[in-house]
Amino acid sequence: MRHLLLPLLTPHRRVHPLSLLYLHLRSAHFKPHKPQPAPSPPTPPKPPKKPETFTLHDQTWEDQYSWMSNLNDKVAMRHMDVYMEQEEKYTEAVMSDTLRLQSKLQSEMASRMEFHLSTLPVRWGPWLYYRRVEEGKQYPVLCRRLVSKNEEFISNKSPSAGFDFTSGRRIEEKLLDYNKEAERFGGYAYEELSEVSPDHRYLAYTMYDKDNDYFKLSVRDMNFGSNCNNPQADRVSGLAWAMDGKALLYVVTDDELRPYKVYCNILGTNEDVLIYKETEGNVHINIRHTKDFRFISVNTFSAAYSKVFLINAADPLSGLNLVWECATQAHCIVEHHQGYLYLFTDSTREGHLADHHYLLRTSIDSSSGPKTWENVLLDDPELTIEDVDFSDSHLVLVVREGRNLKLCSVDLPLPCGKGAVHFKELNPRYLSLPNHVCQISPGPNYDYYSLTMRFTISSPVMPDAVVDYELSSGTWNIIQQQDLLHERKRVLYGSASSVGSPEIPSFSPDDLDSDQNNLWNSLSEYYACEQYEVPSHDKVLVSLTVVYSHNRMKQGQNPGLLHGHGAYGELLDKRWRSELKSLLDRGWVIAYADVRGGGGGGKKWHQDGKCTKKYNSISDYISCAKFLIEREIVQEDKLAGWGYSAGGFLVASAINCSPHLFRAAILKVPFLDPRNTLFKPVLPLTAADFEEFGYPDDVEDFDAIRRYSPYDNIPKGVLYPAVLVTSSFNTRFGVWEAAKWVARVREDTIYDPKRPILLNLFTDIVEENKYLQCKESALETAFLLKVIDS
Repeated sequence: MRHLLLPLLTPHRRVHPLSLLYLHLRSAHFKPHKPQPAPSPPTPPKPPKKPETFTLHDQTWEDQYSWMSNLNDKVAMRHMDVYMEQEEKYTEAVMSDTLRLQSKLQSEMASRMEFHLSTLPVRWGPWLYYRRVEEGKQYPVLCRRLVSKNEEFISNKSPSAGFDFTSGRRIEEKLLDYNKEAERFGGYAYEELSEVSPDHRYLAYTMYDKDNDYFKLSVRDMNFGSNCNNPQADRVSGLAWAMDGKALLYVVTDDELRPYKVYCNILGTNEDVLIYKETEGNVHINIRHTKDFRFISVNTFSAAYSKVFLINAADPLSGLNLVWECATQAHCIVEHHQGYLYLFTDSTREGHLADHHYLLRTSIDSSSGPKTWENVLLDDPELTIEDVDFSDSHLVLVVREGRNLKLCSVDLPLPCGKGAVHFKELNPRYLSLPNHVCQISPGPNYDYYSLTMRFTISSPVMPDAVVDYELSSGTWNIIQQQDLLHERKRVLYGSASSVGSPEIPSFSPDDLDSDQNNLWNSLSEYYACEQYEVPSHDKVLVSLTVVYSHNRMKQGQNPGLLHGHGAYGELLDKRWRSELKSLLDRGWVIAYADVRGGGGGGKKWHQDGKCTKKYNSISDYISCAKFLIEREIVQEDKLAGWGYSAGGFLVASAINCSPHLFRAAILKVPFLDPRNTLFKPVLPLTAADFEEFGYPDDVEDFDAIRRYSPYDNIPKGVLYPAVLVTSSFNTRFGVWEAAKWVARVREDTIYDPKRPILLNLFTDIVEENKYLQCKESALETAFLLKVIDS
């Protein structure tokens, strides 16, 4: 309308009387447009009901959506395809008003992601091994080059693709092209295991065969660039080299994915010799070689016992020697150093449950049968050992003092003949670390004789830092870390100046007094990280980590996202995630609840949150949610939950118990129907699944499963939070769990279009495609902003 008003607003311009008459008549007949009614919210799809009845332990229950998991019923699967398409369209319709926001978020997240064309080189003996992506290819190529010719080697950039333009020589060896492997396996290349022989001639690896749903073993002769005719095997779950690379041992699984046989193949022969078979149906096997390749350990374990057998790697067909056993299921890692075997385990000690791992030692001798093991370290209530790694000259330990993680090394060999010693007597050298370290992950560290070990240091307020730790001097180099402040990546391998990147100096123990956060590229100047101890329903203290922007925090006015997992004794992932920066910079609080059932608090912490004690995990999570609101860290009615896999189970159960606490939730490939899934598994489950959630054949376990099952305990007639569930047809627990739960929540709770229940499917390649990762994260973030912070 501005062009019509200009003549009236210009003081020195004459207006014709007819023009004024025309404007008068037009305004007289002008009728304002009636406001258009808002479009009706889309209607959620309703899948068909086909009730099926089940009975166990004199209890009968009905499942109206059991048909969704009938994979062999073609009619049911056609109905499932139609229903999934309806869910996809419904999600698109509900989220259609956020398309511009999703695009903006995706751009934000993509700009922060690291795009590595090459992995960091791993030094082993005379070689550097790495993977790099060639232009226009979807999958990487495994390569190596001699260390002696690559002093200036930095990632894949210099020389490009392994060609030295100065000398005119190709100095890179292509070992395996995974793009060609994809052609072998129907366009999909996923490798689970990969082991280079100690003589650096052979590569043993397993690729996933989607058509048959198992991992297939291949052995490649790297000298000739072709695969060997033998060994080849299906359903392979473990690998170990023997005879200095002339023999390969491998484990195969049965139809239920239970590892139960160990074979040995002498390369160059066509015979695979069965050297061990586990006949008991509940016993599993795994194998590994010691870092010096002198021995191969065969671990067998069940709910009732654990055993460790040892095989002489120089003569793998000579038989197995039982060296250790206990009457419980235990984690066991065996290493060898100069005539001594070291056992890192969490088994029972003198009949009592061990809360943490500890280190045992015994000498190598010719006697057969279980050996006499002695403690290496005296018990220290203020210090626990989280992980160990051996080299020829040093023992490196990840230790925890209270809630703080530390990394240190001690000289080898350890003192002998003195019995157990106090840890301080070993004179440990500590690596200086940044504040708020939440995880220390050992790198490959293949080279037993190297004086350098690699670790990844993680924090909620710092991008992961890959560090090379010089064991003899205690100095360390950050060889890779994303720098979000300067939009560059720290890379140090050789001379950094050759690629135009600032050289990253080495740091020594003398730097302890300097500003550690600056050395480690921390973001704590912009984001706060706070720790709280939250009392649960039984007064047990639960660790709660809270991260927020210094500039955006307002008492009692911030929305929040509470992460949880609490299963399998696994650590809750609290590492910095660049996609969460989009929420932090919009004033969100990101919180992490280390509930019982998870890791970090010892074995008892895990035991107190599994099977019949699963309610402790749920109560811990609810207590942390209440704490955030009561302390006004998060605004009431603006708290969302977030859970992945078993974490989805945790969050869904918490919502069933306290739906008023949460305004929204995101459940990623969640486990939601334990009663039906554990009772009649559609996909094979592992022993760990039953150990974690219970055995339906046991009455007490079954009653507990029934009480905490998210699918069976949805409250009726209540206002439920908005929920976005993401799943896939190839997830561990099956897409039907998410679909059944979504259908029942809509049916039993109060319908509110402002609190939609959405189901979104993603493809298998999301984990390998950074673009799709950004797209999924942008959808989740847009969903939270729409339903909470709009």
